[in-house]
Amino acid sequence: MHLGLGILVALAASAVARFDWDAIDAVYAFGDSYSFVGGTRGRANFSFIGDALDVGFTPRELLTNEIIPKNTSSSGSNWLEFLTGCFSGSPLRCRRQLWDFAFAGADIDDSLLPRHHDFTLSLTGQVAQYLAYAKGVIPRTKKERTMVAWWIGINDTGDTISSNVTDFDAFWESEMELYFGAVQRIHDSNLASTHLFVNVPPGERSPSALGNDTRIAVQKSRIAGFNTALARHVKQFQARNKDANVLTFDAHEWFNFALDHASQLGFKNITGFCECADPTFFWLNTGHPTEPVHRLLADALEKQLRRTT
Repeated sequence: MHLGLGILVALAASAVARFDWDAIDAVYAFGDSYSFVGGTRGRANFSFIGDALDVGFTPRELLTNEIIPKNTSSSGSNWLEFLTGCFSGSPLRCRRQLWDFAFAGADIDDSLLPRHHDFTLSLTGQVAQYLAYAKGVIPRTKKERTMVAWWIGINDTGDTISSNVTDFDAFWESEMELYFGAVQRIHDSNLASTHLFVNVPPGERSPSALGNDTRIAVQKSRIAGFNTALARHVKQFQARNKDANVLTFDAHEWFNFALDHASQLGFKNITGFCECADPTFFWLNTGHPTEPVHRLLADALEKQLRRTT
């Protein structure tokens, strides 16, 4: 059984040092609930630090902030924590530091889709928060030893199911322009030379969609459109930035593989959900996978990162 099936990795031209996962000392993350970790100075159950209503923080507040263990959308550890081994306490004390600016419920930008809550910080807001308050504050090694993980679009594709948008090709293009404008600002800040992009998994196979054929068809179409636009813009970003290692992980393919081979992976229920510690459930609730799924996801990604090294 090969859990790496469907994972795609692309390296930019050789103007940058070859990617080496073992040399990565820090991972920064921007995204939504699949990626956020709770912090002692964050919005409870939504973020590591701050929110849209209180976006700023002092250097001391950031550097004394701590990861709250098992405070993620899985009610356990998530893929970033498994990947980095940074599960609790100050990221500064981790062998591979995790600086997670993802916010649960985030879309790409408030100008295109309304916030889930008045305190929700969009992806572009997360990037603005980092650049305004965290850049230059966090002790760091060379940018060659830092990776930025980007995973966004799950809410965007779900929030547009009942949308009155008539031209989704144009809509996704508008989303990608804002998305990669934010990515470019981070790259230009010299934070990292490696960027990892994760696409949208098959949300039509989550309990929130199952049993509703119309929703399944619409959501599947939205995700396909988003992922196609994402793949195109990843290539464009790579072409514009010869000094970057650009990596992609096909979460859509991986989730389909895991769901299709659920019993082999130890799951007995992939259609219902249980807000409990039962490891045989794939879904914790209607839209979020359980901790065992995050562990398998991180394992598949790490294996691919090592093959890329």
